[in-house]
Amino acid sequence: MGWEGKDEVTVFPLMQRYTFWLAARLFLSVEDPSYVAWLADPFQLLASGIISIPINLPWTPFNRAIEASNLIRKESRAIIKQRKVDLIEGKASPTQDILSHMLLAMDEDGKHMTELDIADKILGLLIGGRDTASAACTFVVKYLAELPAIFEQVYKEQMEIAKSKAPGELLNWDDIQNMKYSWNVACEVLMLAPPLQAAFKEVINNIMFNGFFIPNG
Repeated sequence: MGWEGKDEVTVFPLMQRYTFWLAARLFLSVEDPSYVAWLADPFQLLASGIISIPINLPWTPFNRAIEASNLIRKESRAIIKQRKVDLIEGKASPTQDILSHMLLAMDEDGKHMTELDIADKILGLLIGGRDTASAACTFVVKYLAELPAIFEQVYKEQMEIAKSKAPGELLNWDDIQNMKYSWNVACEVLMLAPPLQAAFKEVINNIMFNGFFIPNG
């Protein structure tokens, strides 16, 4: 991840790179690191343009975002076309990833989604997997660095699970379920530092937080 041999790291860019790579692998089964790194650049332009002033001139972030989204759709459709061939030839599994599921899913009329619809949905998933997840992971690292006692408990839990695995054995769902303390820490971080800072929330019950009274409603 680029952390090795460094006394100090800037976490957020590294987390963006990691979560985008993970999303590309889970959604599209793309594992080539050089291709994922290349694809991350237009996604950065797209993410910047989403919150920009919608002026479509060549020098504006909005225009660059449109061009980036067109490039991403083009690349996505190429991946989609190849996956169709792989599914027909048995080189890909129907349950391999979200892309395979979308290609095989049908609506109530028995119709499949178009390639453009799938490309748009994949684009949305990759954007979501890149920004909010990376922000959440960054804040987890921040709070663990600031709270060494909490870090030690998380580390202890993770090492216990790691030691229970055979060499080369991957994590499974039961292992994830056993990360109860780590999950509680992640939930607390999400409460203290929501990835979407501008999202509005409604207080269900009256609460006290950091000495402040917050009424419901």
